[in-house]
Amino acid sequence: MRRVHRLRAANDAIVVGIGTVLADDPRLTVKGEYARGKNPIRIVLDSKGRTPNRAHVLDRKAPTIIFTNSRCTRQFGGVEVARCGGGRVDLAEMLDVLSEKGVRKVLVEGGEAVIWSFLREGLVDDLKIFVGSLVLGGKGGPTPAGGPGVTKIGDAIPLRLVRTKRLGGGVLLEYSVLPTKE
Repeated sequence: MRRVHRLRAANDAIVVGIGTVLADDPRLTVKGEYARGKNPIRIVLDSKGRTPNRAHVLDRKAPTIIFTNSRCTRQFGGVEVARCGGGRVDLAEMLDVLSEKGVRKVLVEGGEAVIWSFLREGLVDDLKIFVGSLVLGGKGGPTPAGGPGVTKIGDAIPLRLVRTKRLGGGVLLEYSVLPTKE
């Protein structure tokens, strides 16, 4: 938990998708008992405006931007709304909007479809994966990067292992994402 909250405090913004908001109702803030620092801007990718009115990300405890597609007209009380893309939120355009606001460092915390979208679109510099001492699996079990997958090795996202660190009963794997061949 300390590491997660230190990561949050070290970034300007933290991104999750609507699936994470609906499933987990996260606060996406830095908890003082685990780390010191300011709360990052909370970013929710919510193409169709489905964030519940009582969601923690709407509690005004940290700056929040809900990104929807250009056809969504929903407003969310007390938080900024930005519209990017015609179907799904256009991630490159979203990053441009954030850059204009001075955001330089973004933590993509999840879920698996959001992480895969950022990887697939070549918008990731570093990837950190914690392998804990529990197994969650089976058909439909969570994966680090879910969604329409890669079926050929030549289409895979190339990584370079930079560092490993033992944490409790698990290990943290830190990779840099290599450019793909165009």
